[in-house]
Amino acid sequence: MKSHSPILDVTGITRRHAAALPPVVRDITFQVQPGEMFALLGPSGCGKTSFLRVLAGFDPPESGVIRYGGRLLNGPHTEPVPPEKRGIGIVFQDYALFPHLTAAQNIGFGLKGRIDRKKEAALLLATVGLEGLGHRYPHELSGGQQQRVAIARSMAPRPSLILLDEPFSNLDAKLRHSTRAEVKAMLAAFGITAIMVTHDQEEALSFADRIAVMRDGRIQQTGTPEDIYFRPRTPFVAQFLGLTNLVLAHADGLTAETGFGPIALDRACSGPTWVSLRPEHLTLAAPGAPGTIRGVILRREFKGHDVTWTVKTANAEVLVHTDNRLPFACRDEVAIIPLEAAIVLEDEPAGVCE
Repeated sequence: MKSHSPILDVTGITRRHAAALPPVVRDITFQVQPGEMFALLGPSGCGKTSFLRVLAGFDPPESGVIRYGGRLLNGPHTEPVPPEKRGIGIVFQDYALFPHLTAAQNIGFGLKGRIDRKKEAALLLATVGLEGLGHRYPHELSGGQQQRVAIARSMAPRPSLILLDEPFSNLDAKLRHSTRAEVKAMLAAFGITAIMVTHDQEEALSFADRIAVMRDGRIQQTGTPEDIYFRPRTPFVAQFLGLTNLVLAHADGLTAETGFGPIALDRACSGPTWVSLRPEHLTLAAPGAPGTIRGVILRREFKGHDVTWTVKTANAEVLVHTDNRLPFACRDEVAIIPLEAAIVLEDEPAGVCE
């Protein structure tokens, strides 16, 4: 994953559904390293699936270059490589299994040449934990089992890259968590690189080595899950990945004044700026400590191992996330204590919402 030669190199990809319509994908640029799990994360309609279709070869881009394994798939003045010749596997959101074929036949469908389909299908069924179920038809399998068959079918030709389009969205919460871990381990064991499209923040954070956050057809920020979550670049990224307190502050160096008191900043800044404070980077204490922010608890959401508090200050409502041991209740007066510096955010990139 630390290779200096990316398996996938995407530069400036733009896509329109029709010439008179605005782009659904705008100047997408990123690289993926061999063996990496890469996620395209964004809300519905942001262009992530449209981009995946371009990458798979189903739709042509208006402009830009795609290289896969050093091979040119799309580029100016060149014929695009058709989907079946790209050597890229894909798992669709609805799995797209053939209902008239058994699990084993679905897996072996795309195999060509002298490969023993039955033997290869049996090996892959065992790999995905479905040994002995190759004779079953899709309607005789659970959602999680169908999803594993779809993964195994995409892996059968041994591609170096697999595209996953919202692969876990049809599973219930518990099965989604376990299947996600199993699929990630399976892809790693086979040395397959994966690009996953999802709108689920938890899914992207737990599955991916790196994440590209998309909005209105553009990538707003790319980085590791930790980078994206703890150091969001824009207000949209800060809000889309979990809860946050967006605060308009007046900065002076490494500190800033806000509607609920002075706060420390993660980097020097001056003048009005938006900052992000994650709820877990705040805690509550009895009122009276010098330099703290006073407020009154409006809501207490008990979640077992932790609690989310909504605290009303003189000029704002602030979310605070703590463990379950604090003794406060609604209408208690408290002090809000920052545990980390606030993150200075940049202005949103220029663009038109669609």
